[in-house]
Amino acid sequence: IVGPNCLGIIVPGINLNASFAAATPPKGHIGFISQSGALCTSVLDWAIDEGIGFSYFVSVGNMIDVSMADLIDYFGSQTETQSIILYIESITEAREFMSAARAFARTKPIVAYKAGRFQESAQAAASHTGAMAGVDAVYEAAFQRAGIVRVFEVDDMFDCAELLARQQPPKGDRLAIVTNAGGPGVMTTDTLISMDGHLASISQETIDVLNGFLPPFWSHGNPVDVLGDAPPERYAKAVEAVLKDPNVDAVLVILTPQAMTDSTGTARAVAQVAAGSRKPVLAAWMGGHTVAEGLQIFNEAGIPSYNAPEKAVRAFMHLVHYARNLEILHETPRDLPMSFQLDRQRLRPVFDTVLAEGNDILSENLSKAFLEAYDIPVTRPQLARSPEEAVELARQIGYPVVLKIHSPQITHKTDVGGVVLNIGTDDAVRTAFREIVERAKQRRPDAVVTGVTVQKHVTRGNDVELIVGTKKDPVFGAVIMVGMGGVAAEVFRDRALALPPLNESLARRMLESLKSWPLLRGYRGRPGVNVDRLIEILMRFSYLVADYPEIREIDVNPLLVTPNDAIALDARVIVDREVMVHGVRPYSHLAIRPYPEEFVTQRTLKDGTLVTLRPIKPEDEPMWHDLLANCSTQSIWFRFRYLFKQTTHEMAARYCFIDYDREI
Repeated sequence: IVGPNCLGIIVPGINLNASFAAATPPKGHIGFISQSGALCTSVLDWAIDEGIGFSYFVSVGNMIDVSMADLIDYFGSQTETQSIILYIESITEAREFMSAARAFARTKPIVAYKAGRFQESAQAAASHTGAMAGVDAVYEAAFQRAGIVRVFEVDDMFDCAELLARQQPPKGDRLAIVTNAGGPGVMTTDTLISMDGHLASISQETIDVLNGFLPPFWSHGNPVDVLGDAPPERYAKAVEAVLKDPNVDAVLVILTPQAMTDSTGTARAVAQVAAGSRKPVLAAWMGGHTVAEGLQIFNEAGIPSYNAPEKAVRAFMHLVHYARNLEILHETPRDLPMSFQLDRQRLRPVFDTVLAEGNDILSENLSKAFLEAYDIPVTRPQLARSPEEAVELARQIGYPVVLKIHSPQITHKTDVGGVVLNIGTDDAVRTAFREIVERAKQRRPDAVVTGVTVQKHVTRGNDVELIVGTKKDPVFGAVIMVGMGGVAAEVFRDRALALPPLNESLARRMLESLKSWPLLRGYRGRPGVNVDRLIEILMRFSYLVADYPEIREIDVNPLLVTPNDAIALDARVIVDREVMVHGVRPYSHLAIRPYPEEFVTQRTLKDGTLVTLRPIKPEDEPMWHDLLANCSTQSIWFRFRYLFKQTTHEMAARYCFIDYDREI
């Protein structure tokens, strides 16, 4: 039962209109699901005027026993649905939604418009991570992980759905522009750069080809200005030459109607060239009635066309994001060797005692114990209750040292002047101890100050400070964040979010999406950090997050990353007291089920051979290819019921990339 409190459902293919809508839209290939009945009526009016057809049109209302995930699954089983548009106000069953969306998005596009982007989180954040992982940013991370393309304008929903269903995703974001006017070319370039796209660098070979037939005064670069008097043949030859360039991922053709312009003939010529290319071709025919026939030609040829170049660029970037999302869904991660020295199951009773102590915020020492158990390097602070104790500890550790305030109530030590770095003498330790305690008592008179902690000062050279953390989102559960760290973490807000569990590919993509990624790779002679080690630490951190639903938030700030290693200089764990009291099902705090290690077993064959039976994982793809390459034709037939010469990555994705919650 869909509803109550909804507009109803429409299935144009069987002339079913079980809704309050007066008119029925034409039959088409878009499945539309909306959580807003009011939006549905206006969308229907607009779609009927534009001639946009639907396979299904569903207003979901309160949904008694049918979820958004059920509808996505149902549309996925219907061949007439080539794409899905979602209008989302909120998600309730996150794991089911993620599972259904990922399954559909592997083969067909899903476009989503999320309302309420700037809704403030209801729960006050107790950490840097909580402050930086806003509600909308979590939805953005979930959409990316599910392969959903997000749009921010209602007008874009249908353009984007039709575009993604019709066009091959581009290999990258390098766009070539062919235009008959310089101004629109420059404006289009500005829009492309502002949306993080790239202007393709046309090769010298292509320029030589263009020189052969373009007038001498053409632009000699990208945008390719074929000049205002360009006939259809010149346009077509320029588009054909640019499409062949290996540096070009897609082409946008712009036409402005001038006195000598044949907009209709040019549309026919460009459409003919585009039909023979595997790269996306988009058109922007600027103007009114003079270009209307040309736009109609593009529509009939299945070429996305727009009346403004900015719209075309926005559509191209949707294609780019869709291609990147598909890569995430299909990319085979490297199998990084990660052997845990400590038995994770044996750790449980140890940390259960720690978590049950009653403090909502764990001390730095206890917080770091969690990280250390997962082989994440940490500095170990030692508590000093007096200046002389601090001096004694500093001598044992070896100068220089760092002093930090120690109080269960003070979560942000720097805010109260509770951190002093690089202390090199006994007298400086005594002075720092007194000043730290005095400042803390002045600024936080409510806090119980038990002393200061002393730890080794890690020398900073070519190092980068990052923040790594997790926060429980009320909808999607645990979310992992990485970004630029230190005291200015919330100022720069350079951060990336992802849903655990993480593999090598997902962890790398998080890092690559940071504005500070060039700094991590090495910049202007400065050596880069050990990226592989950082990826491994993010993966270990995701194991920790998955194993402990009792943790509400973790802040590791800063995580000092060097060319050789990484080390956590400060950490804080915030306990979820609700889970401690009532308990939860294993992994119910995650929107995506992690690898089911409970199904890994050892068996002995009749000939005494010891074998391991386990669920497959994405990292197994190379072995999967090897296995099938060594199978007989008969074995292949019995397994797949059809024959093939060799396996492909797309085939492997269906069998190696398993949604464990859904398929086991």
